[in-house]
Amino acid sequence: MTSLPENQQRNYAIFRDYLSTALIEKISRPEPKPKRRSKSKKATSSSSSPKSTQDTSSDADLNNADDLADFADYIATETFRALPEQLKTVDYHEYTQDATLQARFAQRLPLTGASTPTILPTLDPTVADSLSAYSITSESTQGADEFLAPILTAFLTALGTAPRAPRATLPDADGCELCGRDWVPLSYHHLIPRFVHGKAVKRKWHRAADLENVAWLCGACHRFVHRFAGHEELARRYYTVELLMGEEAVRRWVEWVGRLRWKGR
Repeated sequence: MTSLPENQQRNYAIFRDYLSTALIEKISRPEPKPKRRSKSKKATSSSSSPKSTQDTSSDADLNNADDLADFADYIATETFRALPEQLKTVDYHEYTQDATLQARFAQRLPLTGASTPTILPTLDPTVADSLSAYSITSESTQGADEFLAPILTAFLTALGTAPRAPRATLPDADGCELCGRDWVPLSYHHLIPRFVHGKAVKRKWHRAADLENVAWLCGACHRFVHRFAGHEELARRYYTVELLMGEEAVRRWVEWVGRLRWKGR
């Protein structure tokens, strides 16, 4: 696989993070299978078809960290290559000050499955085939265009978002404070969720001075934490990294996601 040019590395890393996070979420939260109808000869024949066997093995493969990392790397690279050339290298200042780019991309957000092909007009069909083969997408629930739409929306939104100013009270983390990965973008997680700041102080769960305590997390771990517990439970029981890591379910997640390694581009 040909390496991407150096001037595309930054935007590729941003895009790959959003795409890999969406893949990880799909694998860790598979779509519920539809209830089976009453058995019939036709249904029995279909359930034992080679395609069904292939889907089962594909799902099992993606539970392996190395296989999932390779798969995410492939999908991210091929999809990124299909993006308009400007989006591969543009930075925040260029993106927000270019009226043409704003009209073409920013003003059309959020993207939908119907508008995705306008951003990816040359996407290799094998990308959609691969997503389907590994049961990430399906014709009956969510196709490739629908799967990619929120990823592209997040990527374009990130291009138009000013870089965060560093917090004076916290040093930069060496990596995600849960999984430890230091080669993926990080974001702030409010250990006491902002949605319950008022309640946390009023009910004396925390002091007002503690409300801005944050942890640096990668996108996958950030989403996991908010799936793991609701806002109030996070505020009352899991308001430090140590308290989160005290839970077996969190440790299992961290051990698994921490093995995902991206290849150099």
